Amino acid sequence: MTELAFIQKVAEWTDTTTDVAEALTEATLRTLAQRISGGEAGDLANRMPDELRPYILKAQEYPEAFPYEEFIRRVAEATNVDPGTAERGVAAVLHATRDVVGYKEFMDTLAQLPKDLANLAASDTGRT
Repeated sequence: MTELAFIQKVAEWTDTTTDVAEALTEATLRTLAQRISGGEAGDLANRMPDELRPYILKAQEYPEAFPYEEFIRRVAEATNVDPGTAERGVAAVLHATRDVVGYKEFMDTLAQLPKDLANLAASDTGRT
């Protein structure tokens, strides 16, 4: 999948413009990178479209522990959208990521996330 196809999926699933979808994608991947280990971030990055890799790579190994609500707040703040749009965006980006990286790699990532976030990623929220 190309970066454009990834962002178009996010735009479709969130019913937003491609500009908003691009911002949601970058913010979600950057926030995800903060929340998971450096090794897991590297594994994800290796399977992502080239243009999206810099958003998921991180210099440190240790994840920053923060809850679901903080994840959504960070994405909303970074993209200047309301929390509901941020939540739909996070769900859409996680779904698109799962489609790109494959089930096993995605499940390895979910194992490092709060249960609420893993549930959002496993739901059909954001998909039409």
